[in-house]
Amino acid sequence: MVRKKKSDEYEAKIQQALVVLGEVSEDSTTPRNIRRSAKDAVNTLQSGEYTPAVRASNAVSMLDEILQDPNMPPYTRVKLWNVMSFIEAIKD
Repeated sequence: MVRKKKSDEYEAKIQQALVVLGEVSEDSTTPRNIRRSAKDAVNTLQSGEYTPAVRASNAVSMLDEILQDPNMPPYTRVKLWNVMSFIEAIKD
């Protein structure tokens, strides 16, 4: 029962992250390479191939790379930090 509750909690966090990443990937004021990386992170989180923790870890890795981009608007950086805080809490 506890495992099911954790799984539901993790999926809810992933859904929150997907909403924010979707906003970033559709924002025309964000540079194209950052939008592309946000879409890649969305695809990684939606993939059913791995456990939620592995998907979250892969997405964090992708987002960490693009957070170093000096062309990123500050408000986009804050959104991506929020996404990372949602999904970093997901563990196996």
